[in-house]
Amino acid sequence: MEKNPKAPSALPLRGSLAPAYAASILIALLTASASIAGMLYPGILYPDDVLFQSFVPNDAVNLMVGLPILIVSMALARRGRLLGLLLWPGALLYLFYNYLVYLFCMPYEPSFLAYLALTAASAYTIIALLAVIDGEAVRKRLSGAVPEQLCGGVLAGLGALFLLRIAGNVTGSAGGATAVERAVDTADFLASPAWIIGGVLLWRRKALGYAGGLGLLFSLSMLFIGLIFFFFLEPALIAVPFRAIDVLVVLIMGMIVFVPMGMFLRGVMREPKGD
Repeated sequence: MEKNPKAPSALPLRGSLAPAYAASILIALLTASASIAGMLYPGILYPDDVLFQSFVPNDAVNLMVGLPILIVSMALARRGRLLGLLLWPGALLYLFYNYLVYLFCMPYEPSFLAYLALTAASAYTIIALLAVIDGEAVRKRLSGAVPEQLCGGVLAGLGALFLLRIAGNVTGSAGGATAVERAVDTADFLASPAWIIGGVLLWRRKALGYAGGLGLLFSLSMLFIGLIFFFFLEPALIAVPFRAIDVLVVLIMGMIVFVPMGMFLRGVMREPKGD
């Protein structure tokens, strides 16, 4: 009997996705709860103006961007789509990065435990997913269909640029940085090695590079898109002027990763389905 290419068995896996699904459902619930609480009770959760202005719009972004991309990637993977399986770790990395910023600048109150749980669960699930994806099978399916060196170079290059920016902040005027700015630098410092290592592995056409490459590109793309959403939501949520120039700058910078990600996506969507 001919296999259904959309069946979950068509996915390149070395084990069960059940633990990753369970952990991701928990992450989705925590994300929704933390974001709604932040928007409903900002005066309690964000006790000063800097935290309020930074995190109220970001809570809305997490609901409008972070939560949907996680749910959609899980749903696609459940339908046996390779695209969903490869995007899933990227959606988790996006949330991991976002909640690292919350974790490193929030006071030690009950909400801190939610951010700690979100970052820990996201990190665990990313590792669990990469462990269960058959990277060699993904490599065979995508080799030559995606621009490995372009995508790998963009990942490694942007990761290195983030580290250089952090070094400049530390040696420059970081003494006047806000708690949120320092937390962003910390999140960049912790996430950048993943982009660099993943980029090098993809450049060298290693199995793990193919398994994680699209997710890494996706996480970077969503950080740029999330920031654009943030700028659009600011005027409505915290009554500040719309930053049109900042939106344009972020959009132009984002093209550095949007284009290679689109090329990688095209390769994944064109790869042969199962027999």
